[in-house]
Amino acid sequence: MSARPPEGAQAGATGSTEPDGAEVVASWALAGRLERPPLLVVEAVEAYLRRAGFGDGALAWERMGEGHSNVTYAIAYAGHDLVLRRGPRPPHPPSTHDMAREGRVQRVLAAAGVPVPAIVAECDDPAVLGVPFYVMERIDGDVVTDAVPRALDDAAGRRGIAFAAVDALADLHAVPVDTGEIATLGRPDGYLARQVGRFAALWEVNSRRTFPAVADLATWLADRMPQTQRAAVVHGDFRIGNLMYAPGAPARVAAILDWEMATLGDPLADLGYFTATYARPGSAPTPLELTTVTRLDGFPETAELVERYAARHPLDLSALPWYETLALFKAAVFCEALYTRWLDGQRPGDAFGPTLEEGVPRLLEAAQERAVALGS
Repeated sequence: MSARPPEGAQAGATGSTEPDGAEVVASWALAGRLERPPLLVVEAVEAYLRRAGFGDGALAWERMGEGHSNVTYAIAYAGHDLVLRRGPRPPHPPSTHDMAREGRVQRVLAAAGVPVPAIVAECDDPAVLGVPFYVMERIDGDVVTDAVPRALDDAAGRRGIAFAAVDALADLHAVPVDTGEIATLGRPDGYLARQVGRFAALWEVNSRRTFPAVADLATWLADRMPQTQRAAVVHGDFRIGNLMYAPGAPARVAAILDWEMATLGDPLADLGYFTATYARPGSAPTPLELTTVTRLDGFPETAELVERYAARHPLDLSALPWYETLALFKAAVFCEALYTRWLDGQRPGDAFGPTLEEGVPRLLEAAQERAVALGS
């Protein structure tokens, strides 16, 4: 592994993108002077990595991604290129942002041949960062969001990005789930009913606003719930932006990232989420559109991706708009929770939070449009 710091990284930094300087600090002595706990304490992580057998050295770090939910840092330490992943600052609902479970999911799936980053250390000691976290190997490659990697920026490359994504989803859903450790990752029976009920209940807990569409959609989803045709590993947030593409061409998925919501359930929930987040020209943008490049010329149409998936898993896809509606409904509830936390001052400096004043209603409108597509 290379000893180079991550591109743009800082070593021993005390600065932050946050107004109160609380994102990254050099030591707990500095951390104690801040109103809010820091997300990364360099001295503490260095000591933890030394104890874990990674050698001795100075930590270089770089924040990865937007971090609307969990927070991820690329770190270079003593010749190791690593990634540290932790939950957001408390408070947050119980059972969410469970780093111990997410790490276990990745270990189990790695043993089954699913392309995931290797977990190299896990920490549940609150004395280090105040919350559990895990460390994984850093994989060389590209995460595609608002720009196409140069090696893939042609017609074949753009189509390949989307096709590689749907192929990775089909591969994941082909993993047997009825035996071994994978069978312990969730309860597939009743998965859809639990999803609808849980997210409908979370709206009241996390919102100060009232939209008639919330109750209408919850009722519609419950009344029109399809029969699950088979069980599979469900990622829960499967989209192009949660994939690491290997360098060069053709497009190849090197790793699937962000397993916080993974469980066993209905695989069409993943397919519906994937198609609901796959932006195309002419569609209205929503906060769920996190990979804008798919609006560019050369990316395949959604119907082509669905057809490619169906060639691997010949399921009845006539109810796919129901699964897309569920994805958009869940996103509206989740984003409303972020909006409320921003209103409460728990996300200072967050540019995403204020956009959700209008963004959440757009998600609800998009969910209603998908429901209409399925018919009454």
